[in-house]
Amino acid sequence: MSTVTEEEEALSAAAGGRAKRAYVRRIFSEIAPRYDFLNHVLSANIDRGWRRRAIAALEWRRNPRGVYVDLCAGTLDIGAAIARDPAFAGQVIGADFAEPMLRAGAAKTRALPVRPIVADALRLPLADESCAGIIVAFGARNFDDLDAGLREMLRVTAPGGRIVVLDCSTPRAAAVRVPYHFYFHHVLPVIGRLVSGHRTAYQYLPGSVDNFPDGDSLARRMRDAGIANVKWEPLTFGISALHYGERAA
Repeated sequence: MSTVTEEEEALSAAAGGRAKRAYVRRIFSEIAPRYDFLNHVLSANIDRGWRRRAIAALEWRRNPRGVYVDLCAGTLDIGAAIARDPAFAGQVIGADFAEPMLRAGAAKTRALPVRPIVADALRLPLADESCAGIIVAFGARNFDDLDAGLREMLRVTAPGGRIVVLDCSTPRAAAVRVPYHFYFHHVLPVIGRLVSGHRTAYQYLPGSVDNFPDGDSLARRMRDAGIANVKWEPLTFGISALHYGERAA
């Protein structure tokens, strides 16, 4: 009987399928203590600017007293950034199914109107149309069923509310794509393994991006899920992509 190696398990999960959900929950639980540090190091701190752009796309200032969802919230960077703004008077629900990630970010949201909940992105314990807007940053490619995840985001969003997806992408220009692929597939996994102590989490990362839809394809799937007025833009030469739309009023 053949034994599946850790590397094969990571690549299989990155490609999707039944094992992906359990694998993703496990690895993010295991790397939670070093997650923030590695995010900023591996992206040279560019990820902070990407998150700011995504929060701006949420347009929460149209309804500053509303309830917003930070989906696949991880260590609660998005929720904390929204809630710290003096103009915000609502509440952020930070939902993630890896509880150690939420615990690792708990200090960021102390005394802020952020409520962490342990919940699966495909089965949120929220009523239909109960949220003023929803955002997922670097989590959509971890859905084991992307289309179901997009429909769930739409379900909980009130009419007129924004739906925002920020995630890694693959640059179109060869001059950027070739060195990016080398870094992403050969340098990043080594650094990630050394710093996090996890053998395969940072092999899963480039694999999950390779299997994630490109900008136009993701926009199309958002529209197919029922999201209206979908737009998208590449960030930092296409290394990341920001998509946003809304629930039709």
